Amino acid sequence: MICGIPATFPARGTFLGSITVTKVLLSIHVLAAIIAIGPVTVAASMFPAVARRGDGRALGLLHRICRVYSTIAVAVPVFGLATASSLGVLGDAWLLTSIALTVLAAALLGLAILPRQRRLIDDGGDARRLGMLTGVFNLLWAVVVVLMIVRPGSTTGV
Repeated sequence: MICGIPATFPARGTFLGSITVTKVLLSIHVLAAIIAIGPVTVAASMFPAVARRGDGRALGLLHRICRVYSTIAVAVPVFGLATASSLGVLGDAWLLTSIALTVLAAALLGLAILPRQRRLIDDGGDARRLGMLTGVFNLLWAVVVVLMIVRPGSTTGV
């Protein structure tokens, strides 16, 4: 039982019987990461090059993608924490490191990348620093993905 919900659905041995709450949570977590964080990393990466070309319309679109999808991306840690709780790994070092890197990436996006994008759209300027920040942002996500796949020290076997 997780939050009063049975951990498995219909009779074991059937297709639906093999679907657990953990599998559903993990599936939503991974889908949310692909659908929400993927567009942000791509749009943020494209922004500096487009800024150098001076295409204001494209800059507005890329900035909007970053803003909108970063809001939707809140679902990723929500379902990630629910999955981790279901697996009983909330205290594992790989997960705590992933959480810290996720917070750092979110702070970098919200406090540095999005404001600099807005400033470049409004006032123009040099996009090199933004390109560097975006590279760090994407590197943080790459490390989180590797930690989620490799899960060093994990004993759950999942």
